[in-house]
Amino acid sequence: MSADRGLSRTIGPGRLEIARGDLTRERVSAIVNAANSSLLGGGGVDGAIHRAGGPAILEECRAIRARRGSLPPGQAVITTGGALPARRVSHTVGPVWSGGRSGEPETLASCYGASLALAEEEGLESVAFPSISTGAFGYPIEEAAPVALRAIADALKTARHVRLVRCVLFSESDLETYGRALAAMVTG
Repeated sequence: MSADRGLSRTIGPGRLEIARGDLTRERVSAIVNAANSSLLGGGGVDGAIHRAGGPAILEECRAIRARRGSLPPGQAVITTGGALPARRVSHTVGPVWSGGRSGEPETLASCYGASLALAEEEGLESVAFPSISTGAFGYPIEEAAPVALRAIADALKTARHVRLVRCVLFSESDLETYGRALAAMVTG
């Protein structure tokens, strides 16, 4: 595990972990890219993944975009991991925060669920996520963390292939926020 410390919980047949680290260095089956709808790279996590993964990721993103157009918020597509330790990258577009009354929680939950559904379809065993939409898209992390963890927990309860989901957070503050949300979560 490349993350420097974290917390975890067993959910159904799988395990949910939160840790601080560099998503692009995670040794998992797939990492998730908090992409923009163009799928052509950008800043933040998106830019870091494209830089670390090399041109193969962008080539596949261009082919997907040519076939289906831009990717709407809440949906996901999957590509190679290129030069990343993870062999696959799931690209999902999170919601832009507009106060929480425009379906943002449902769209955010869909990002996590759609990415994990793709991992299941591909028979992948481990997936690492960033905190989707909490950067440039302005979603408050205190609001996003419980939505993310609940969506992951719901998917893990019925997972056939995925056995590990790790939320890889950029800062100590983000890790603490996710830690509080995990501690408060009831997984019945």
